[in-house]
Amino acid sequence: MRFRFLFAALLVPGVLVAQPRGLDESDVMRLKSVGGIAMSPDGSRVLYAVSAWEHPNAKGDTALGDAHERRSHVFIVPSAGGASRQLTFGERGESQPTWSPDGKTIAFVAARGTGTGENGPRPQIWLMPADGGEARQLTTIKDGVSGYVWSPDGSRIALLTTDTLTREQEAKLRRRDDPKVYEGDFRLTHIWVVDAATGAASKVTSGNFTVSALPSWSPDGKLLAFYASPTPMIRDERHDAYLVDVASKQLTALTTDHQVESAPAFSPDGKTLAWTSVSHEFAPHKDGIMARTLRNARIITMDLATKALTNHAQKGFDVSPGAVRWSPNGKELWFTASDRVYNSLYAYDVAAKTYAQRTQKQLVGGISHNADGSKFALALNSADLPTEVYVTDASFASPTRVTTTNGWLAERAIGASQVITWKSFDGKEAEGVLLLPVGYKEGNKVPLMVSAHGGPTGAHTASFKLGTDPGQTWAARGWAVFYPNPRGSTGYGEWWMHANTGDWGGGDYKDIMTGVDALIKRGIADSSKMAFEGWSYGGYMTSWVVSQTGRFKAAMMGAGLPSLLSMAGTTDIPGYINTFFGDPQYDGSIVNANIKKYLERSGISYSDKVTTPLLILHGSSDERVPIGQPMEFYRALKDRGKTVELVFYPREGHGFSEYYHQLDRMKREYEWIAKHTLGAPQRTAM
Repeated sequence: MRFRFLFAALLVPGVLVAQPRGLDESDVMRLKSVGGIAMSPDGSRVLYAVSAWEHPNAKGDTALGDAHERRSHVFIVPSAGGASRQLTFGERGESQPTWSPDGKTIAFVAARGTGTGENGPRPQIWLMPADGGEARQLTTIKDGVSGYVWSPDGSRIALLTTDTLTREQEAKLRRRDDPKVYEGDFRLTHIWVVDAATGAASKVTSGNFTVSALPSWSPDGKLLAFYASPTPMIRDERHDAYLVDVASKQLTALTTDHQVESAPAFSPDGKTLAWTSVSHEFAPHKDGIMARTLRNARIITMDLATKALTNHAQKGFDVSPGAVRWSPNGKELWFTASDRVYNSLYAYDVAAKTYAQRTQKQLVGGISHNADGSKFALALNSADLPTEVYVTDASFASPTRVTTTNGWLAERAIGASQVITWKSFDGKEAEGVLLLPVGYKEGNKVPLMVSAHGGPTGAHTASFKLGTDPGQTWAARGWAVFYPNPRGSTGYGEWWMHANTGDWGGGDYKDIMTGVDALIKRGIADSSKMAFEGWSYGGYMTSWVVSQTGRFKAAMMGAGLPSLLSMAGTTDIPGYINTFFGDPQYDGSIVNANIKKYLERSGISYSDKVTTPLLILHGSSDERVPIGQPMEFYRALKDRGKTVELVFYPREGHGFSEYYHQLDRMKREYEWIAKHTLGAPQRTAM
């Protein structure tokens, strides 16, 4: 429980002390985000990026067509604490700040110059003296820079960019002579190396593959290690590790089994590479691409002299490591991993073959260290504070916050958050997060919003609920918000992550319902005033919930998939969907036995049973969950006289990126839910 506002309740004789108000949609859009953390080699300073909505052409009247843009800028703060300072102020923003290995130069990515759209400037690498001075543009890459990494001696920078179109291809694109071959006409990404002094650049990799993440330099600067796929399709599960000689451009394939999951990282002595890997369970389809495997990633090392591989998986270590990095002394591998409702930092001792958890009950969003690994900068998020920069020694015992990015939050009241557990239908323990209303008093029964997360291989975390998930705006209006992590969620071991395979709408649904029952039993949730919502897989669960029970008075399905058969044939991740149903080959014929699985676990199959008023929100350009999904469900409900509304958001994909769309989504959902749950029309204050 928080006590930040304890004294606000005191009354001074003759003076009425105003109570701090809760958070609303305008506060969500005001919130600034912190990321891109980079500690200087000497550990004295930390670079970071702050992103926020900007209104560069404001005329005081949005009816004139003024647009908001999400931009980030680079800041610097002493690692010992003190005032932070904004370093960049470009009209289009800047991102990806890093230090040169000697700490004398700061690099960042920015698109500066005139023009808009196709004629606008492309993101390039800029360099700035660390002790002050004007930034200079280093690269002039035609299609822009998507990411970069310094060489160990700081003389060169490896960068990623998409292959340039031919002059003829570019002309056709500009005149809109641009038919697109489905799952074809790929723009591949390759590695270039640029001289940090002159800006001279050369392409290092070529061929029928696309580089999937930033490469790793060998300590002597002669080699780059990377991983790549034959195509940039998100469904292409074929990832392999490679080495390329920077001078000769000679390419060496290190693996051919397509199981690499993260970029190989060179050890400090240059003798070993480390990466993460997942073994494929399914045979490739006839096009060579297999369905995705749902298992923990394993840390793999390769001895470069012998090419021998070592799998460092251990039975007792049941988490899925993210991308690994070496400690400066080469003795450990560091990585973060989902850890129940947190995201924790781990270390693997290569010689002792032991894993150790370095952070406890923290949401680590980014990590950077000084040259010798004695000091770290972290991006940490918590239930009562959005992400800020923290600094700690190697013990990670007491990180110290060094930034205050959203100081105005001290003037707002927020709902308290707690991690809760309950016994599910089969006796297994389930976990989630409960956000209570602002000023909640024990014993009060309040309206309950249940929010299902996406994935399903994802998880709700004990984070500050103001952003993509605006839970604090519900808490300010007297609602509790329940964030369950049913089977299928990550962070609870491989069994739990895999437990809803072939069982969507089964055990996962029961986990959520038993959690709701537990909140009713505790006297927190008013069972007559409950609503349900979710996005993506959470949208699937919403469609399933309203088709199976009438206990919720209203619901919102965002980017949901209520019709699994058509989803499997139209999504850009068919192998991911198929994985959960035993990798059936997509086939719309009536003789395919797997069709029964899709139909039985689709909410649309039970449209006649839906009684819950349903709001459906969807991006018009969503390729992950194509627009046929909400249209099918809307039609099935509307033709049966059900209470349903479908809203499309132009230009938006699977998640929303535009200012007014995000704002409308929050306002529209609240008004719909409150109207049908509380029994009277409700309007937001905006």
